[in-house]
Formats: sequence, structure tokens, C-alpha cells
Amino acid sequence: MLKDILLSFIPIFVAVDAIGVLPIFTSLTQGLGEKEKSKIILQSMITASCLAIGFIFLGKAVFRLMGITVSDFMIAGGAILFCIAIIDIINPVKERRIPDENLGAVPIGTPLIVGPAVLTTSLIVISQHGLPAAMISVLANILLAGLVFRLTGVLTKVLGDAGSKALSKIMSLLLAAIAVMMIRKGMTTLLLAL
Repeated sequence: MLKDILLSFIPIFVAVDAIGVLPIFTSLTQGLGEKEKSKIILQSMITASCLAIGFIFLGKAVFRLMGITVSDFMIAGGAILFCIAIIDIINPVKERRIPDENLGAVPIGTPLIVGPAVLTTSLIVISQHGLPAAMISVLANILLAGLVFRLTGVLTKVLGDAGSKALSKIMSLLLAAIAVMMIRKGMTTLLLAL
């Protein structure tokens, strides 16, 4: 079980990319007090957790209803993840919004913490390592993202702007590699089924 959790945690960690989202979080919460930032962090973690758990439980039912196989989703999800990774590598500037009372829910909770990459990866991880490992990994990564946001000041000083951008590029490259692996596994499963 511990091995499955670890093998689930790593791709979800790469998909969440809390360090890569850190500069955006900093930009969105600039000028806010510690109390407001804490409220935004809590709101983002609750939103991300609810969305991820809901998708984990309802995603497969929707697939059955629509006749979509895990292999189909692996190929489609891998293609989307690959596109997201390429966009992040080529154009790292993400849309920024003026802070408001829902900032923790949108855009931080979703799509920044739990977006298409995390949702796709979580369903693939369930098929490979099981539901308990996937749930633990997703929730642990959301908690980790909250911790990273909580330590914004310290991490920004340690990494610096250049360090954050470099780490984000490496995460995007890892996400691209995971996407290729998902497409390969999906194609292999489809070909073996023929």
C-alpha cells in the first residue's frame, strides 16, 4: 500500500505543481494581510478537495454511462497533459485576476491547484494503484499546496523569482513525460485488446 501511495503521489505532485503556482498565488494575494491570505488558502484547499473527490467518485460512473474506457481516457488525458506542459514551458505567464472574496475557490482552488492535469492524473492513478492510494495522494498534495502557499514569503526568498520559474519548467517537463507515458500505456492496452 505504501508503494502504491508513493507511486500515486509523484504524478499528482507534478500535476499540482504547487511551486510553479507559487508566483501566481503571490501575485494574486499581493497586498493582502495574513488573515485574508489564510482565509484564501483554506478556501482553496476546501474547493480543490471537494472537486477532486467528487471527480474521483463520479468520473468513472460518467465514463461507464458514456462508454469511455480507461485506455481512451489515458490517451485523451495524456494528450491534454502534454499540451498543458508544452504551453507551460513555452508560455509560463498564466492569467491573473484582481483578488475578491472567491479568490480561494477560483482561480486558486480550481484550476490552479486542481485543474485538468490533476483530474486526469487522479483517474489514471486509480486504475493503476487503486482508490485508497489515489485519494490519499490527492489529499496529501492539496495539503502540501496549502503549506507551500502558507510559506510563500520564505519560499520566495529561498527560491527567488528565477528559481521558481526554473523549477516550474522542470515540473512542466516531468508532466510532459508523464503524459507520453499515459499515451503509451493507453495505446498498448487498446492494441492488446484487439
